[in-house]
Amino acid sequence: MQPARPIVLYRHPLSGHCHRVELLLRMLDLPYRTRDVDLQAREQRAPDFLALNPFGQVPVIDDDGAVIADSNAILVHLALRYAPPSWLPRDADGAARVQRWLSVAAGPLACGPARARAIRLFRRATDPTQARATAHALFSTMEDMLQPQGFLAGSEPTIADLAMYSYTAHAPEGGVELEGYPRIRAWLARVQALPGFRPMPAAADAA
Repeated sequence: MQPARPIVLYRHPLSGHCHRVELLLRMLDLPYRTRDVDLQAREQRAPDFLALNPFGQVPVIDDDGAVIADSNAILVHLALRYAPPSWLPRDADGAARVQRWLSVAAGPLACGPARARAIRLFRRATDPTQARATAHALFSTMEDMLQPQGFLAGSEPTIADLAMYSYTAHAPEGGVELEGYPRIRAWLARVQALPGFRPMPAAADAA
């Protein structure tokens, strides 16, 4: 199934939340166009954007009139509407395995590597120590859980992998190095090898 018209993705190009959505759009070969939202200029708080998402956050999609906010909600929408069932299993156990990782993406991933990166990228006057500790605790658990040649929720890629990929891959931009996590690095490489993959731009001023 294809959308009746190109999906509109409201995004910021350095947002991992937006990148996970763009990855799925590309991997499903769905037509879409982007509208960049300048977060530094607070365009996400403008009335026209708040009409799309009252929480004032990117990403948001407009799928032929269906306006969906929140990156994980968008992944679920796209998977249920356009993707083969392998991307979001329809059986209870398979769906639960994916949901667990969506919860991790909204919890430890956001509070750990994503927050550490944002502190550095936006030069926030915040100590990143706790965020980095949260990141390493998460990555240690992921390292133990990942199986050789596998993906997060099983033997095939799902939206769980896309939800977790971007901020994990860009964790070094927040001062969280990945050298000590060989299984995570191998998993990242497997995601990068999927058809349609495109990397998120590096944050030039994150060093």
